[in-house]
Amino acid sequence: MARLDKVQLLIEKEDDSGSVDATSYPVEEGIPMSDHVEQKPDEFSLSGFLIGDSYKSDYEYLRKCMKEGTIVTYVGRNIAKNVIITSVSGSMDASIANGRSVSIQLRQIRIASTPWVKVKNGGKKKPVSSKPSGAVYHVTKKGDTYWGCWKKYGTSINQLRKWNGYPDRRIPIGIKLRVK
Repeated sequence: MARLDKVQLLIEKEDDSGSVDATSYPVEEGIPMSDHVEQKPDEFSLSGFLIGDSYKSDYEYLRKCMKEGTIVTYVGRNIAKNVIITSVSGSMDASIANGRSVSIQLRQIRIASTPWVKVKNGGKKKPVSSKPSGAVYHVTKKGDTYWGCWKKYGTSINQLRKWNGYPDRRIPIGIKLRVK
């Protein structure tokens, strides 16, 4: 017995396959050149029977999963997680009294995840800080002036005087002077 999502199956044959797609470009002599190999998703083929009183509703459930693209898990001799049903076909004949034969094609899919996480803030707004963020400092060398810092960093001379408090002609060497 095998299980496809919530449906019990009597599987006689399981086939699995994997393949790649390789691009090829002609060259003047020799075999074509390839520069890219793309892995295709694994595929599974199942053939067997739906048996029991619920075989009709199970068949309709499998068709519904196929049409909606529902992600299912198959457990039999193989285990296939994150698969979709790409084909469901079946037939009824006199040899099966309470069921039907079924052929199912499955294709493994990859579920992409995102690193994005929604942040909950509870509707509260954060106050805007009046403090300057990211202040920039300059280590002074011999000959540094407020005028030179204004030319280099674009901050007005009056603002430089307010932040640092040193007289124009007596800026100490080797201190951190705030420039932004």
